[in-house]
Amino acid sequence: MKIYYGKSKWEMWGSTLQAFLARAKSDGFDAVEVFVPALAEPPGDVVRMVSDHGMKFIAQIVTDGADADGHIESLKWRFDLAMRCEPLFVNSHTGRDHFSFADNMRIFEAALRLAEEAGVLVTHETHRGRPLFAAHETRRYLDALPGLCLNADFSHWFCVHESDLSDQPDNIAAAIARVRYIHARVGFEEGPQVADPLAPEWAVTVAKFMDLWRRILEARRADGTEFLVVTPEFGPQPYMPCELHTQRPLADAWTVNVQFLKTLREQLHP
Repeated sequence: MKIYYGKSKWEMWGSTLQAFLARAKSDGFDAVEVFVPALAEPPGDVVRMVSDHGMKFIAQIVTDGADADGHIESLKWRFDLAMRCEPLFVNSHTGRDHFSFADNMRIFEAALRLAEEAGVLVTHETHRGRPLFAAHETRRYLDALPGLCLNADFSHWFCVHESDLSDQPDNIAAAIARVRYIHARVGFEEGPQVADPLAPEWAVTVAKFMDLWRRILEARRADGTEFLVVTPEFGPQPYMPCELHTQRPLADAWTVNVQFLKTLREQLHP
């Protein structure tokens, strides 16, 4: 199985795609993840620039609206835009945590139909604010939708459950079986992101995440998956903790992601 390491455009939302691609390539990343509706560049230029840099492209989309119908409509046009950018796969923030199970099922089913028709992988984020915000809730959708694939961002689950997830082995095993993408951010029981995962005080927590990520890689190797993308995704302010009063971030998010990329390469490869 091929492992690619991705870089989110999160810290460079206001910059051109060209500048972002050049910086991500220079810092050793293999792929980029970009929220496609925010791109100033047309899809044809996106395809060309990504190819020119020799990188893989992950199209990020979100669904939104007042109800399930609105989310399905936003999904359709954003998915179409994503496909015009010729992505390796699509990563989606899908549905809402306060919608009913039936309504969120309709949204996920619409996404599964689009993925099947286009012949492309679509992953859905285990994110706060979305139906997959918690391990036990995610299990309900996994049981109901055999084709549902996950983007594992377990930092949110550490925070939501206020635990290291060791008390939910069956739910975590069910999730790992469906993971096709990893957002490698480290959260903790009281928040979705530590400032710097390489600080010694977070060593025990980082080790727990590394174990979860290794389990995912082992599962995908075992089932013959062709590739898996791992994206260190430590975000800028307000995800990045800041000093009181000055609001200076405790660390530079891009630097943290580059440094953690090196750690991931060292620890996740057999």
